[in-house]
Amino acid sequence: MAATLRDVARLAGVSAKTVSNVVNGYPHVSDEVRRRVREAIERLDYRPNLAARHLRSGRTGVLALVLAGVPCPDELAHAVLRGAAERGYRVVIEQVVPGRRAASPPRRGVPADGVLLGADVVPRELVEAQVAAGTPLVLLGEGRDGRCDRVAVDIAGAARDATDHLLGTGRRRIAAIGAHPRESPSTPRPRTAGYREALRRAGITAPPGYVRATTHHRRRDGYEAARALLARQDPPDGIFCYSDALAIGAIRAAVDAGLRVPDDVAVIGLGGSEEGRYSRPSLSTVDVDVEVIARTALTRIVTRIACPHVAPVEVTAPHTVLPRESAPAG
Repeated sequence: MAATLRDVARLAGVSAKTVSNVVNGYPHVSDEVRRRVREAIERLDYRPNLAARHLRSGRTGVLALVLAGVPCPDELAHAVLRGAAERGYRVVIEQVVPGRRAASPPRRGVPADGVLLGADVVPRELVEAQVAAGTPLVLLGEGRDGRCDRVAVDIAGAARDATDHLLGTGRRRIAAIGAHPRESPSTPRPRTAGYREALRRAGITAPPGYVRATTHHRRRDGYEAARALLARQDPPDGIFCYSDALAIGAIRAAVDAGLRVPDDVAVIGLGGSEEGRYSRPSLSTVDVDVEVIARTALTRIVTRIACPHVAPVEVTAPHTVLPRESAPAG
């Protein structure tokens, strides 16, 4: 016989209401109680009746995750999927090319109870559409909107720390790969601003052309940008890439040019992807805690679904420089 919510409550030593709060992801439950309830759920193999719950609430039990340019989109998506499943939600994912107009999610014919939007630049049309429809919205990227919750890394600080790491290894000709094609030098976006701030504090001015724009953050884009930089008369001895994928492409370009990484050119990425851990050489990176971002964002979206009029909050997730073989600590 299938376990019931009351069976879980009895085993965990809490009320049925508390079990319901944990299952639905409400934030006002202590970590200890949440742990006991989850252990009881796992032990009893409890499966909430999602159809009945959504029928009673008038909700779909679906969240939309829109990704457009955030670090480690695959890792973030998996973390969101895991966390949403724990709360009884399904997730539809929309991948948007940065800079391209995003449709109003989701595009698969299923209305969403809430939207998680990971984008370097907030698509205003999408935000306005969700706000007008009353759909809860949480931002996960660099962009801000005072009407929405936001959970993100201090991306300018992460870029500054990555560049500082290269400076600490003795590099002085440091280039950057991954700027937005329409980014203006007078109003740089956060990654570029952090990179330039670190150089400025070190008394260094990068030569013209040392910041390379890319349409995408793929390995191929990193390869092509690094190849152009390394072919210059004044090639860099350090490269900061705005994503790990770009950095892995840049390493390959250096190797193909007959250079040694890190002896001739050091490379650091941003994101903390699993791929970088196993590349050769292993990739130095700024690790972004996607589990914290996903967990916090889901807490905010569930809270906003239950209480639409609560004041928006902004949460900054931690980041950490991870020195590895491509740019070991000096």
